[in-house]
Amino acid sequence: MILTTAVFALILAFILGTALGFFRKFFAVPEDPMTANIRAALPGANCGACGFPGCDSYAAAITAGSAEINSCTAGGPSVAEKIAAITGKSGGAVVQTVSVLACQGSSLHTPLKGTYTGLQTCRGAKLAGGTKLCSWGCLGFGDCVKVCKFDALEMSDLNLPKVSYAKCTGCGLCVTECPQGLFKAVAREQKGAMVLCSNKNPVKQAVAKTCKIACFKCGLCVRSCPQQCISLDTFIPVVDLSKCNSCGTCAEKCPSKVFKIIERDVLAS
Repeated sequence: MILTTAVFALILAFILGTALGFFRKFFAVPEDPMTANIRAALPGANCGACGFPGCDSYAAAITAGSAEINSCTAGGPSVAEKIAAITGKSGGAVVQTVSVLACQGSSLHTPLKGTYTGLQTCRGAKLAGGTKLCSWGCLGFGDCVKVCKFDALEMSDLNLPKVSYAKCTGCGLCVTECPQGLFKAVAREQKGAMVLCSNKNPVKQAVAKTCKIACFKCGLCVRSCPQQCISLDTFIPVVDLSKCNSCGTCAEKCPSKVFKIIERDVLAS
């Protein structure tokens, strides 16, 4: 009885498999040769930075005329040039970006609330109320590292993500994954000052207790900026990069050293 059932199951599986193969071949929609060529030119990371679920759908969208040829930040200008040659279309310059962590609150600077024994992910810790006294800082479980497809992120000895700007393609997966919203997309050619802190607590004394290297909301940067391009409206200094000339006054005056000159202190590191 058991042998008969097994033989019947094998025969049925063979028949179904053959039928599925036949119908798949019979009803298959031939792939446009242009789509295939575009797909071959793409890096194959399926990172989603182009705005599509993967390289296949992006290639199909380009062929259909519903996507620009310069949206693949992972491939950069070289891939855009290949696609232009395939399609005969021209596109604007590819703005290559990298992800910058707007937090310096390492284990040396930010005390823990206590011993956390919950789900060992940033999102899990976020749902549990966080692990550090700073409610805005990096949670330190490396969710960003796990989703990076280009090996551009690693956790440092101080339990903060470290970005390899040589490997980062600006795909934005870490930007999306971080529950604290700490990663900022910055153009590789960008110049000017930026703040590596996300602590929005308006109370100076409270900030000092939760992180030793956070913005204390003193406003010295706003008052001392020669270009008057810094505002403190959201309790985090915001720099108008169209006016900033990288003079470095804010970085020199800042008592907690949260200001960094992008081309000198961030991307060159």
